[in-house]
Amino acid sequence: MPSEHFGVAATWLRDLSDGYIRFDPDLLKKIPGPVIVKETEPPASHATTVDAGDSRKPYYIGISPASGEALPKFAWEEKETAELRRTSLYETHKQAGAKLIPFAGWEMPVWYTSVGEEHQATRQAAGLFDVSHMGVYQCEGPDAPVFLDSVCANDMASLAVGESCYTHFLDVDANVIDDLLVYRRSADKYLVVVNASNDDKNWAWLNAVLNGKVMVDPNVPQARAFGRNVILRNLRDPQAGVEMRVDIALQGPKSRDILLALGCDAATRQRIMRLKRTNLTEAVVGGFDLVVSRTGYTGEKMAFELFIHPDQAPALWAKLMEVGAPMGLKPCGLGARDSLRTEAGLPLYGHEMGGEKNLGVAEAGFGYYVKTYKPWFIGRDAFLRREAARKGEVIRFRFEEKGVRMAHSGDPVMDKKGKVIGYVTSCAIDSDGYLTGQAFIDLKYDEEGATILIYQGAADKPGKAPAQLASGDRVTLPSSAIIISRFPKP
Repeated sequence: MPSEHFGVAATWLRDLSDGYIRFDPDLLKKIPGPVIVKETEPPASHATTVDAGDSRKPYYIGISPASGEALPKFAWEEKETAELRRTSLYETHKQAGAKLIPFAGWEMPVWYTSVGEEHQATRQAAGLFDVSHMGVYQCEGPDAPVFLDSVCANDMASLAVGESCYTHFLDVDANVIDDLLVYRRSADKYLVVVNASNDDKNWAWLNAVLNGKVMVDPNVPQARAFGRNVILRNLRDPQAGVEMRVDIALQGPKSRDILLALGCDAATRQRIMRLKRTNLTEAVVGGFDLVVSRTGYTGEKMAFELFIHPDQAPALWAKLMEVGAPMGLKPCGLGARDSLRTEAGLPLYGHEMGGEKNLGVAEAGFGYYVKTYKPWFIGRDAFLRREAARKGEVIRFRFEEKGVRMAHSGDPVMDKKGKVIGYVTSCAIDSDGYLTGQAFIDLKYDEEGATILIYQGAADKPGKAPAQLASGDRVTLPSSAIIISRFPKP
């Protein structure tokens, strides 16, 4: 720019960075910062003209509603397949006597001994989980941060190298495509880990957005998301070669002791010891090349996810069991994984969000992971509209007595006067032997300590009217439960 304009331009940019001036009618928006603004000599190739007419930008300061040929909305139809896939740990599970079941298109262990025993082992010592069926992508390149900021509702730009965060893919109507974790491995390299049940859908969505094939904003229907200099790689695809990665979860209070018992050099040990929750590091442990992340789906404070080449997963599993069994480590299946995450108040796609009821992020109780101060991301405006009209939220409950019937997804929830106020989304036995679950209820009834009634396994058809009941007839009665804090208190 001409040097005489530097002062006013620099002041404008600094004030934007520091959040001192309004730049959009939406007062929630702020420019990422702070940044340093200083005058430098322009490079020899510096262009003196700026193309301000890119009609495919989804957002810029001063943008006005644009017209153009609208891109289609993303649509996904699940493909039916009878053939179940198997992880590289399938034979390991068989030899250990695991009960194998179909899950999300995979043949997976649901338990080895019992859900209760594996649940308690994880809470008291450690549990080892095969989660290598989950989708693992790598987003890399100079535009990787800005692309992920476009497709994720959380603040990807704020992630430092070695940090991870929980976030969501939203479509243009703020419907949840999936919830996921993003891990920043280096300045321009991120791991993206998604649910197995949504793997194919997520891969199609990300590639469609990157290639400008789907609508990303109804206000600018021809727009493309930010970030084009990006490479998306599926790290479960054999084409990724030596860079293939799958996930094995080591969870529980003794998990770090077990991991370090594999052996590593002093510097690696120090890095792992320093990891805070959600942090990650590249490490060679026990001779295995790993991405070690202090994350998990059990609610345990000390827990790890280990990303390893699938060919090495059986050897890592065997070695962890060898060093960990004397410390109480047990292999765990999907049953314990579900009971642990339910007890911890964590959501499952298809139950607490998305699914037939199409619950959104805020309905699931995770609205604070949607960073609406970001000026733009896919689904932002629709999320705000949806939040303004929201009537309910997922709560956590616990039955007051042991030995009651299991509640199932969809079972009616009522207030003390018998009025239906919601429905169960998940339920499992907790560490104390009580049935604990989650339910979506009307906002005005969401009060910790309040009593609710739950009809477990309510009949599809009504039985006899009360006046028709005779001596000896049996009727189904609801069970009493208490609303507890959404997440267990320390």
